[in-house]
Parts: sequence; C-alpha cells; structure tokens
Amino acid sequence: MNVQSEGIVSLCAELRLPGVAEQHAVIAQEAARKELTFTDYLERVLRIEIDTRQQRTRQMLMRTASFPVVKTLEEYDFHFATGAPQKQIQGLTSLSFIERHENIVLLGPSGVGKTHPAIALGYLAAQAGIKTRFVTAADLMLQLAPNARSASGSTCELRS
Repeated sequence: MNVQSEGIVSLCAELRLPGVAEQHAVIAQEAARKELTFTDYLERVLRIEIDTRQQRTRQMLMRTASFPVVKTLEEYDFHFATGAPQKQIQGLTSLSFIERHENIVLLGPSGVGKTHPAIALGYLAAQAGIKTRFVTAADLMLQLAPNARSASGSTCELRS
C-alpha cells in the first residue's frame, strides 16, 4: 500500500467510510481503465459506501431478529402445509401490513408449517430494513407471564 492509499484509508476511518476504505483502489483502477469522469468516479465511490452500509444494516437486523435459521417462501412447501392459504401468504410478501400497523398471527397445532412462513416474512422485512424479532409463541408466553404454560405456534414481530 502506498502513502496516498494509506492516507485515504486513514481519512476514511476518520469519516467512518468503511466501504470507500476497502474499495477505493479497485474503483480508482476501474475509473482509470474506463476513463471515467471525476463525477462518475465519485458517484461509484459513494454508491459503494451506501451499498456497504445497507449490507451492514441488513446483517445487524438479521442478528437482532434471532431467527433460528433463515427460511424463504420460495422454499416453503405449500403442498405439505395444506391449511396454509398460498395466495394469502404470498400476498404478505409486499409487507404492506407493516405500513398499516396490522398484526399477522399464524395459528395451528405443532408441525403444520407456521414457523417457516413466519421466519420467511421476517427475513423479507429485515432485508427491507425493518426491525424484526422472531419469537415462538411458547417463548412469548414465558416472557409475558413467568408462570405461563407452554403454547404452540410461532410469531414474528415486525416494527417499522
């Protein structure tokens, strides 16, 4: 690393620009190779920083969501979960229920496929930058009442 690159990395650290610090040399080489204008170069540098920050935000939201595993609705077997209305669950992927401050509750006995769509919707919300927290109904009952008995079901709390 040359003196100028070290200086850029130092300035980026001071300005809290980790994406620029990590990618500035690659972007500069690409800009020189493609003979980009200074404004095109600056736009790419700023885009990299925004992308880096958004990725870090998504990673943080995924950690705080406490999903036991990552699930998506593309992986969900609607043939197995015969009681799950596919159109209705697919309709929730727009996440418009969050904007309307509505709750989604998935009810049913153990083993019928409630947790998978709950996690999948929570995953979508976290990827959209929405704070999400996965809690099973049993754990929620334990949190709400110290002497509560075990309950069946899953819930995913989404906050905008």
